[in-house]
Amino acid sequence: MVTQIVRTAILSYQSNGPQVFAYLPVRRKWQRETLLGWLQNRLMTTSKRVQDRSTTKRVQDLEIVTEKWKIVSKVKAVMEILNEEPETIIPVRNLERHRIKINLPKPHKISDFLRKSPKLFELYKDQRGVLWCGMTKGAEDLVEEEGRLIEEHSDKVAEYVTRCLMMSVDRRLRLDKIANFRRDFGLPVDFRDKWVHRYPELFKVVKLVDEVSYLELVSWNPDWAITQLEKRVLGVNESSNHQPGMLSLSFPLRFPSNYKKVYRHREKIDHFQKRSYLSPYADAKGLTAGSLEFDKRAVAIMHELLSFTLEKRLVTDHLTHFRKEFVMPQKLMRLLLKHMGIFYVSERGKRFSVFLTEAYEGQELIEKCPLVVWKEKLLSLVGYREKKKKILTFGDLSDLEDSGLIESSSEHENISMHFGREDTMVGVEDALLADNDEMNIGEFGLAGWNSEKS
Repeated sequence: MVTQIVRTAILSYQSNGPQVFAYLPVRRKWQRETLLGWLQNRLMTTSKRVQDRSTTKRVQDLEIVTEKWKIVSKVKAVMEILNEEPETIIPVRNLERHRIKINLPKPHKISDFLRKSPKLFELYKDQRGVLWCGMTKGAEDLVEEEGRLIEEHSDKVAEYVTRCLMMSVDRRLRLDKIANFRRDFGLPVDFRDKWVHRYPELFKVVKLVDEVSYLELVSWNPDWAITQLEKRVLGVNESSNHQPGMLSLSFPLRFPSNYKKVYRHREKIDHFQKRSYLSPYADAKGLTAGSLEFDKRAVAIMHELLSFTLEKRLVTDHLTHFRKEFVMPQKLMRLLLKHMGIFYVSERGKRFSVFLTEAYEGQELIEKCPLVVWKEKLLSLVGYREKKKKILTFGDLSDLEDSGLIESSSEHENISMHFGREDTMVGVEDALLADNDEMNIGEFGLAGWNSEKS
């Protein structure tokens, strides 16, 4: 019988590649169980890659959320670039050098991308035929509103950055790594040059031997050494006598509605939930990598970091940059997939995103800060249901002014774009969704979006 199973496995290996018998030489496992039992367990083992994840483990609502925020990210990047220009206008050809920041890969044209959002961007050709881009009055108002909201959020994000420093093993983090969290935390664009110096009582910028800039903790605040989970489960608030140590808390779980195999893993889940672990704010230098306490503490750190973000979501690449500083395992993605009830990993686009599942009810974030509401307002202005006409040139505008049809007092106000009605959109997602996406934009439920695939 064993010989037959081995022969079957070898034949399967020859036809399907090294996915079945890759770990056959592990003799340590053979000593603990029979060859037959080991083969059966190995053949039933599923891959740890996100791409090979079962469809029953996918959360369609969160995949749609990922898609929406990708669009907002592209539009917001263009607005930031324009806002840095002296007159908030720029030749469209100069935007080519910002393609990576906009995350709009070739062959998609930036001019086509801008035309998809006439409520936010205006296009105009000058006397030499050069195409320029600027923001509409509505977009400029949104930029001003975001600036006010970021300023109001500044003290709170300073607390979150300080708590990140308190969780790090050396009480310092590289400034360029914190930059990865800028949009997720709600940090201002100039946080490296100005914002980091606004709170000298909390942290300071230092340069070590390698001449790399670090943000270093200045003073420990015991009131902030309390995790979000402790506040929610135990009701612990600010306490000057609080000392971080061992915890034994259960994480909120939320599985996909179509995932029916939770009961099979109930015993393992209960065992994990009851396990004690070291607080993310406690000294973790003595922890042994790979131990049970080590893994649960890593889950607690990721839970804490995601709780700090605006959308309770992070790009997984940004998390992996802090494995050493936060004493987390090398195979961080495997840990995220293993605890799918706590986290959800979306594979949309070129980089994966991880969600805190407890923070969402369907596609909606349960607790929305003002900056998230602002992003939703921005998203509502993206896209259109009109057919574009030609872009007005300097001569066209002059004729209109002579006819008294328009009035203009500045060059900036001359930037305009006219559209005619049409029943359907003209390839909106061709430019807005440039990451080989396959999702139907009509699923967003947003007015003005085409429901057809491009």
